[in-house]
Amino acid sequence: MTRVNVLYFASLRDAAGVASEAVESDATDLQALYGELRTRHGFTLLVDRLRVATDGAFARWSDGLREGSEVAFIPPVSGG
Repeated sequence: MTRVNVLYFASLRDAAGVASEAVESDATDLQALYGELRTRHGFTLLVDRLRVATDGAFARWSDGLREGSEVAFIPPVSGG
């Protein structure tokens, strides 16, 4: 079990109802973590529509979870 702090932005924050949360997960990589959270919060965006970052740097979906890391899921943002 790995404990990470997850940050949500834009539509993901709205769906989760929080901007961040501490999560304990058995996920082996960031994609599996997102899958768990997608089920929990009802996210509709697929991974190919998101960026993921760990500890302030963009990451790959196949990167493993590291204890105590900050993981951010970043959906597409439109400006105007």
